[in-house]
Amino acid sequence: MNSVEAALKMKCPRCHEGEIFETKNPFALGKMTAMHKHCPECNLKYEKEVGFFYGAMYVSYAFNIALFVIATVAYYLYFEARVDWRLYIGAYLLLTFILFPIFYRLSRSLWLQFFNDYQPKYKQAVHSH
Repeated sequence: MNSVEAALKMKCPRCHEGEIFETKNPFALGKMTAMHKHCPECNLKYEKEVGFFYGAMYVSYAFNIALFVIATVAYYLYFEARVDWRLYIGAYLLLTFILFPIFYRLSRSLWLQFFNDYQPKYKQAVHSH
């Protein structure tokens, strides 16, 4: 598995096996943001320092901009003559609200991938001691 696939599956960036989040369901109420402090497989500490994940907000922002651009282009190409712009804005806001848990988790997973290298032998070294 490469780093992009590991990020999409929300796996540890170092071993690509441990889960980043406590639950796989991003829509689980009360558990949406719950992350493991360390990788359950290789013990990588996820939050390097206080505020480490603030940078993930920029990744999430980029996802939202991309969603807005795609939605706006689709609106002008397919719906402009038939759908009022207020309905478009309402639908876009609803879609953003629905996708928030996925964007939140994916942005944190990608942020972790940016700052950690894949080290498949590290897990073997940890488990052999």
